[in-house]
Amino acid sequence: MLTATMFEYEFMRTAFVAGGLVAIVAGSVGFFLVLRNLTFAGHALSHVGFAGATGAVLIGTPPLWGLVAFTLAAALAMGLLGDRLRGRDVAVGIVLSLALGLGVLFLYLYSTHATHATAILFGNVLGVDQETLWALLGLTAIGLCSLAAISRPLLFATLAPELAEAKGVSLRLVSVLFLAIVAIAVAEAVQVVGVLLVFALMVGPAATSLRLTSRLGWGIGLAVGIALVATWLGIALAYFTDLPTTFWIVVLCCAAYFASLVRRAARPATVE
Repeated sequence: MLTATMFEYEFMRTAFVAGGLVAIVAGSVGFFLVLRNLTFAGHALSHVGFAGATGAVLIGTPPLWGLVAFTLAAALAMGLLGDRLRGRDVAVGIVLSLALGLGVLFLYLYSTHATHATAILFGNVLGVDQETLWALLGLTAIGLCSLAAISRPLLFATLAPELAEAKGVSLRLVSVLFLAIVAIAVAEAVQVVGVLLVFALMVGPAATSLRLTSRLGWGIGLAVGIALVATWLGIALAYFTDLPTTFWIVVLCCAAYFASLVRRAARPATVE
């Protein structure tokens, strides 16, 4: 009865659809992100995206498009630089801090819309409108189709990079394309959990999946399933408890990961 009442509200139906779209992309892309040991990339792109989102607010453009533009630009730069970024944690950290600083400046210059800061930092899936929903649908289609198109060389380059390169696979091109897909996924995930908590939704379900199965298909499916359950259940719990949606989603993602540690603490999985 209570569940039926929940779906009487259009904003709740929109939230479930938007959350589902984001969860599918986050679970699928996150699986390869964890497999390639690039979890820091997702975290870094969200920081850069914060500056893009707040800059978009400053000029009167929807934050989502600022996020997409900045995260894509940063992803392409990271992919092209490749190995030159390794071992330069201080430089990367300073750039990310600068991005956050720019975001704060943009919000200060447009302080009349301070509510955007909370939504960008912590997400607000309950505030997704129809226009943003259609944008998320388009980005989801682009992200999943692109991931499917490069999945074979991506997996080959991930598990056997030297052999893949010897077979003619361009590791740099694969890296650039994959990071561009990650950028799209991050931009979408920010709409649900915000830039500060993207890590939980992008990495939590995927890391849990890799601890529970060593099969590629099952692994991706499980990661998507965990992300969907955490997102949808988090939205429902937020409705019934009046606690933030982001809080519940993050708690559920982390709970799933901790549960996997209990079950398979001593045996990290590999993909077959």
